[in-house]
Amino acid sequence: MPKLSNDTEPNPRLLNGVVVVVLFDFLPEHRPWAWLKLMQGTSALYKTWPGLLFAKIMGSGEGGGFTLRPSSTHQGLIFLFDSLETARDYLVSAELSQLRAKARECWQGMLGVNSCRGSWDQQTWQSVGVLENSPELLNTESQFAQSSTPSPSKSLSHSQTEALEVVASLTRGSVRASKAVSFWRYAPQAQADLSSAQGCELSMGLGEAPVLRQCTFSLWTDTQSLVNYAHQGAHMRAIAAAQKHGFFSESMFVRMQVLHMRGLWGGKSFDANAPISHALGLAS
Repeated sequence: MPKLSNDTEPNPRLLNGVVVVVLFDFLPEHRPWAWLKLMQGTSALYKTWPGLLFAKIMGSGEGGGFTLRPSSTHQGLIFLFDSLETARDYLVSAELSQLRAKARECWQGMLGVNSCRGSWDQQTWQSVGVLENSPELLNTESQFAQSSTPSPSKSLSHSQTEALEVVASLTRGSVRASKAVSFWRYAPQAQADLSSAQGCELSMGLGEAPVLRQCTFSLWTDTQSLVNYAHQGAHMRAIAAAQKHGFFSESMFVRMQVLHMRGLWGGKSFDANAPISHALGLAS
């Protein structure tokens, strides 16, 4: 993946943990409630959750896409927990269950960081040691292992990456106000190519703030499909323009291995579990 332009401090704070992503398309009757949750942000709702290191509640574009027109029903949560167990506790919590009950569709995933470049709020992520601290939860069999071999991970052991092939990508950037118009000339086509890219099972555009603080989350059948998308077409042109013109004051790209996922998105079921899901009591 080409490196994004990034002017953050040279030594951002390192956060080590397990990523949880939850995507919602709330039922129309819950729109006012969903907007209130979004406006409240994470400070009032999530910062007191045990083991929570990082938290964002984000809006989305129309239809869950990467557009300037906001969606009244689509939202996403991006969390980083200090352990598998604390991540699991949130995924099985009454709080998340209540959110899911208000959604027409919902996808949830527990993810281990394979690689991370850049930073978010002067923080960068890794999962070194977090999975290895629970070796009894891992084995080499997976319900969703693919025929191709994933790229070696900087954060997980070789045996663990062999067991987990489905990969996820998170790209976020703080767009300079003076570069916003230029940035948005490239973004829509890159998002359109993402939605139709071979191997892309799910994608959602997210926004921490309108226009300027943007994020994309995507799910891929294998690492090679993600790499192919990153190095061609509209996305490659957008990255080249970002590097040349300095679109971002801060940016981060994270590649992650899927440890657990479940839910319904775009009419498609995503229930699939690595052995760790069964050991943690997450398998449906």
